[in-house]
Order: sequence, then structure tokens, then C-alpha cells
Amino acid sequence: MARTDPKPGVFQRLLNATERAGNALPHPASLFALMALSALVLSWVGHVLRWQATHPATGETVVPVNLLSHDGIHRVLLEMVSNFTGFAPLGIVLVAMLGIGIAERSGLIHTLIRLLVLKAPDHLLTFVLVFAGIMSNVASDVGYVLLIPLAGVVFAAVGRHPVAGMAAAFAGVSGGFSANLVLGTVDPLLAGLSQEAAHILDPSYLVNPTANYYFMAVSTFVIAAAGTFVTERIVEPRLRRYTGTVDHDEHDFSGLSAKEKRGLAWAGLAFAVIVAVTLIGIIPAGGFFRGADGGLLTSPLIKGVVAMLFLTAGLMGLAYGIATGVYRSDSDVVDGMSESMKTLGSYLVLVFFAAQFVAWFKWSNLGVILAITGAETLMDANIGRIPLMLMFIVLSAAINMLMGSASAKWAILAPIFIPMFMIMGYSPELSQVVYRIGDSVTNIISPMMSFFALIIAFFQKYQPRAGLGTVMATMLPYTLVFFVVWSLMLVAWLALDLPLGPGAVTHYSLPAAS
Repeated sequence: MARTDPKPGVFQRLLNATERAGNALPHPASLFALMALSALVLSWVGHVLRWQATHPATGETVVPVNLLSHDGIHRVLLEMVSNFTGFAPLGIVLVAMLGIGIAERSGLIHTLIRLLVLKAPDHLLTFVLVFAGIMSNVASDVGYVLLIPLAGVVFAAVGRHPVAGMAAAFAGVSGGFSANLVLGTVDPLLAGLSQEAAHILDPSYLVNPTANYYFMAVSTFVIAAAGTFVTERIVEPRLRRYTGTVDHDEHDFSGLSAKEKRGLAWAGLAFAVIVAVTLIGIIPAGGFFRGADGGLLTSPLIKGVVAMLFLTAGLMGLAYGIATGVYRSDSDVVDGMSESMKTLGSYLVLVFFAAQFVAWFKWSNLGVILAITGAETLMDANIGRIPLMLMFIVLSAAINMLMGSASAKWAILAPIFIPMFMIMGYSPELSQVVYRIGDSVTNIISPMMSFFALIIAFFQKYQPRAGLGTVMATMLPYTLVFFVVWSLMLVAWLALDLPLGPGAVTHYSLPAAS
């Protein structure tokens, strides 16, 4: 008797329906174009209907800017090119891919992947990818442009669906954005905004960059485990077996040849030199790699991490290519860089329209008005601490679908919620950690996330018909599970009254009046 596949469950049918509905939408580039046009129209509608909101930080009345007015149309036309060329992820991707192109063309990346698969236990591969994605956040956007596509190749190499590998890495990089074992640039940025908001009530209050370190360090392992569960129990069974074709070179996992070992030795030497120069630049108090204030978080190693990625990948790839004989002239190196640019054609088209939408939506003030209105609605709910914090997570997650920048959203929300929660007895550190949970869990399903168009392009390598719906349906289980797991972790943390970071407690008492 012929074997029949089991009937999909309710949740699987929901995901399939989400994918069909999403893919029934126009091409992602066309969709971003329609969304951009909608922002223009809504800016006019909001202007006519006199929508408004009071900005919590300045007290000023925020009103929609009519982009269909005389001045608005001029701005749309005059800044269309700069919107595209100034779109932050574009330069990051292009520069990073130049260095990665050198390393990839030399064969270094394929050799390293083979080595990874040969050495990594199969049962830990998924966990390692999600964990690596979370940790990559300390290096800014490297996870998006390097780890996610490599995860697809690794999964394909061991006979697993490459989209599942990319989904696992994407879940770690973007869904686990706030978690990490080391401090990154987002920690001092959010802490500074939290401190300014706390000063509305308590001018002496100090919020350290380490305010959420304990919670986020534990979250690193919790989210990595949750991402592993979703990948292996939900995403992979739904994708089933991959039947497409993959470059056979990517599947060659036999032992390394003498030439490849020599290339790795040269690449390792190049990496050692880079590390040595880096240490010389950061260990002395006045080292040339330290920031203007003498700190490390403000150093070019953190702020210029993409440039460091270009140099590191490029130099290691060059060393490997010369040692193996792949690079015999400068033309070979340039060809490698050119090949990496050819793969970004569809991404560039998507970015053009996505950049216009993000810019026009920002100019119109619609995102600010929606964020403030939603926050005020939540403030009016008089409920207990845990339900209030869970509602704040939901609000932050929802706003993240409309605005992409974590700092921009917190600059709006912090002056509202931190003083309110301080009056109710909740610390600014608690408000900040709750916001970070909500801001992370919907990154992986938000079209407003800067790299969303790039993720679609990655998926299309293995599923040519993949669109917005494919990515959202694949990543939705991660969002739901991360939301539940992180919320339960927060409830447990509050119940045990654990500190969120060094000296950062969850409660607060207003100073006594003098």
C-alpha cells in the first residue's frame, strides 16, 4: 500500500494559509512600492482629518506632514536618490559582501564550512547556529550578511533543508537581538535614553549600560534552546525534504587536502596578525583603536565593525587564495569581488522601494503618532504588574511592525512608560528589559526590519517562488515561541525578585520630599 503523508494539524494549516496569503501579494518590490504610495496618501488623509499626538519628550504636538503638498512633493523627488543611497543596510551589505566575495572565491568559506560540519556533532548543529546568531549581534549586522546564508549552505551540506538552516540563524540574529553574553552598542544607547526619561522624576537616577546584563545573558541560552526546538520540531517538518539542486562543491565534506590545509594555515596566520594589531590597539589606555573617550564601546572596532569584517575576510581570503593557487593576479581577486556583487541584483531592486517607504513613512510622522497613541491606550489600563508588563511587551512588539529602529522607538516610549512605571514602583531597568523583549520577538516577521528584503533574497536561492509570505510563515513560529518563553522567563524573574544586572533591581521608590 502506498504511503500517505499525515494530515497537517491546525497550526500547520494556519502557517500554510499564512504563506499562501502572503505569497498571493504582489512581488516584494511591488509591495514596498505600494506601501510607499500608501504612506503618501495616508499623510494627506491624516493631515485633512487633523490627526495629532503629544510628544512625551518635548510636549510638542505631533501632526502628520502632508507629503502630497507642494513642499512634500518636492522633497519626495529631490531626496529619492539619497533615500536609496543613504539606506543604512545597503552600504553595510555592499561593503561586507566585497570582503566576503574575496574569501568565498578563494575557497576559504567552503573549506571552513566543511571543517565545521566535519567537527560539529549533528545533534548540536541547530543550537550552535541559533547561538552563533545571537552572539553575532555584538558585531552589529554581520549575522545578517554572513551567518544566515552560510547556515543555509551548512544545512544543505548535511542533507537538511537549507531554508530551515537560514531560519534558525535568522531567528538567533534578529529574534534574539537583545540577548547576548557581552555588551554591545545597543546597551549604552538604550541605557542613555532610559536615564534621560528617569530624570523626569528623579534627576539623580543612573542607568548603567549593564542594566539588563544578567537577564540578557541567561536569555542567550533560553532563546537558543527555544530556537532549536522550533527549527527541529516545527519548521523542518513543515518544509520536509529539500529536493532542489545545490552546488556539489558545497557538499564535498571529505578530509582536507594538503593544499587546503596549507591555505588554512596561511589564513590563520593572517587572522593572527589582525588579532595582534587589534590587541595592540585596545590594550594600552591610549591605544589607537580606543574611542575618543578611551572606551571600547565607542571604538572603531565596534562602530566600524563592517569595515573590520571587510578587511578580515578580505585578507584571510587573499592569504588562502594565494596559498592554494586560486589567486594568481589582482584580476582574480577583483573577479571574486565582482561575483559577490552579481548576487545582489534582486536585493538592490527591493532596497530602492523599501528605502522610499521607510523614508516617507518617517517624514509623514505617522509612525510617531501611531506609537504615541498606542502607548497612551496602554497607560489607561489599570492592571497588575505582570499583566501590565505583558501588555507592554505586546505593544512594543506591535510598534516594531511599524518602526524599525530600536532606539527611535525607545526615545518615544521611554519618556511615557519609565516615569509612569517609576510612580507605580517599577524601576527604569525593568521598563527597559520589557521593551527589549517586545522589540526583539517581532523583528523576524516585520517588513520594516531593515534587512527583511535581504532575507527574502536569501530564501529565493533555494525557493525561487519565495516571497514575503514565505518568510513570515516560516518565522512566525519563532515569534510565538520566543514571546511565550521570554514572557514566562520575565514572570519567573519578577517572582524571584532577581536583579536584572549589576545593581539593577526591578523595584523603585520615589525619593522622599525634602
